[in-house]
Amino acid sequence: MSAGTLFIVATPIGNLADLSPRALDTLRGVAAICAEDTRRSGQLLSHFGVEKPLVALHEHNEDALSQRIVERLLAGESLALVSDAGTPLVSDPGYRVVRAARAAGVKVSPIPGACAAIAALSVAGLPSDRFVFEGFLPAKSSARREQLQLLAGETRSLVFYESSHRIAESLADMRIAFGDDRPAVLARELTKLFETVLDGTLAGLHARVEADDNQRKGEFVVIVQGAGDDSDAQLAEGRRVYAMLSPHLPPSTAARLAADITGAPRKSLYGMKADA
Repeated sequence: MSAGTLFIVATPIGNLADLSPRALDTLRGVAAICAEDTRRSGQLLSHFGVEKPLVALHEHNEDALSQRIVERLLAGESLALVSDAGTPLVSDPGYRVVRAARAAGVKVSPIPGACAAIAALSVAGLPSDRFVFEGFLPAKSSARREQLQLLAGETRSLVFYESSHRIAESLADMRIAFGDDRPAVLARELTKLFETVLDGTLAGLHARVEADDNQRKGEFVVIVQGAGDDSDAQLAEGRRVYAMLSPHLPPSTAARLAADITGAPRKSLYGMKADA
């Protein structure tokens, strides 16, 4: 008996019309569908009249279920894997199942479609020839600031996902790490009724989000332009080094050493928040 195929099926991120005919045919043809949230995926399938068994597959049970799914595939069943919205495995569970299937010699086939990160990048008007996808930043402020400082000197465009209850805080932390004047784009509720795409500086975007309750609702993609010329890169690296030194040294000493190491202007570093 030949093995089945594991199909990785992208689903809409908002507008249901974005589900491709090929994706719909695939979902109708498999034996079962592995879904992160069976209730949400069940609503999508019901809308299109697809009646298939659903298998709950999420970060808490993926390790335990992977082998059982592979056994079904080896027995000849073809299965689909979907996430809550968009392309599976992009800031979502699933890679362990894919890895186990490939290790067992099972064919894994992508059914491409919507992805919030790529959709946002396509309309941002920021450099898109090279970019870094960072997914969701840490929820805790200290860990988030540390992660952003590590990215301060990155020259490629940076793509982040963020939730409604942390978007203002994350933008504030990005201002500290990347500087107020760094160009950025905030894409909210892509393909949905209240879709907005705002551009400007990090300081300007943060101010708009703080001033408008509606801009703190929904699902967000934040794209930050990478460090540009040498002076931008130097400043970003100086801020990163200063943030590492400042908890252990007086601010003036930390700023002087960071400036000596990176070539960044000392005055631009001195006085930064020590916990940034």
